[in-house]
Amino acid sequence: MTPVMASADQLGEVFARRPKRADARRNYDALIAAAQEVFGECGAGASLEEIARRAGVGIGTLYRNFPKRRDLFEAVYVEEVRALSASAADLADLPPWDALVAWLHRFVAYVGTKRALAEELVHDSEVFRSCRTEIYAAGEPLLRRAQEAGVARPDATFDDVVRLVSGIMAYQFFEPAQRDRVLTIALDGLRHPAAAR
Repeated sequence: MTPVMASADQLGEVFARRPKRADARRNYDALIAAAQEVFGECGAGASLEEIARRAGVGIGTLYRNFPKRRDLFEAVYVEEVRALSASAADLADLPPWDALVAWLHRFVAYVGTKRALAEELVHDSEVFRSCRTEIYAAGEPLLRRAQEAGVARPDATFDDVVRLVSGIMAYQFFEPAQRDRVLTIALDGLRHPAAAR
């Protein structure tokens, strides 16, 4: 089985937990949205009761959908990775360099708000590894397209790019504008020298 197939299987298992009935699915989606908000504000140790309250459901509904806290972490993380990965297609009409840079800005903003969830999942987690595979599957074609257009360094791999931006993601910025400015400066090193003139 290839890594991409394994990724699809693992992420498919998380999505299979989504209820089929419309009312149950609404509760599930409300819980995911509330969890995204509360985890973003309070970190991974956030109160499950607060998540249920913001979702407008009882704590029993939360536990029926997510018997363990980790189940909720995984569902939130997978939902957001899917959205991030899908956003690569939204950039298809942009010039290659602009598409790559726009997606990397989304990637850095996403990771900056999900650090607590990633820390919970990173240790021995198939779901985390599958999400990483999905992110690479979304980002690598953007880099390759920019390289083929002669606007990105031909010797860079997507893994190089992830490592380049990892230092930025690890730093705490008080303003998103500063984070974006620092990322733009770092990405200048990825631009093909001929394209930078």
